[in-house]
Amino acid sequence: MAVSGRLSIAYWIMKSEPETYAWAEMVRDKRTHWDGVRNYQASNNMKAMKRGDRAFFYHSGKERRIVGVVEVVREYYPDHTDESGRFGMVDVKALMALDTPVALSDIKADEKLGGIALVRQSRLSVSPFDARSWKRICRMGGIDA
Repeated sequence: MAVSGRLSIAYWIMKSEPETYAWAEMVRDKRTHWDGVRNYQASNNMKAMKRGDRAFFYHSGKERRIVGVVEVVREYYPDHTDESGRFGMVDVKALMALDTPVALSDIKADEKLGGIALVRQSRLSVSPFDARSWKRICRMGGIDA
């Protein structure tokens, strides 16, 4: 699949506390900037994002489950909430909800998903996702994304 002259898209996961910004708000807003990331590794992951890339929308905190899919619609640019000027953000738009949210406990129980960043680096708010694991999670969630 070619996106903006690229041969393929990359996959990610972006976490949000539902009390701070929930999937329902993402759907209502249709598009938003993903600001407030202050971890250098997560920030570097956002720098690597390109228009057309897709990301799982993950409710962290008590829920701990993947609930939707977003698409990157604007690449990395300065985060207006960062007074230091060191961090940036991307814009994403809502694509679809999972028919069945996929719980972190179900992901951890699947031996084929044990190596993904969500399991290995559980505190990282923005992480890459490999295509095979992406497809597996989509199947678990009842979608074709």
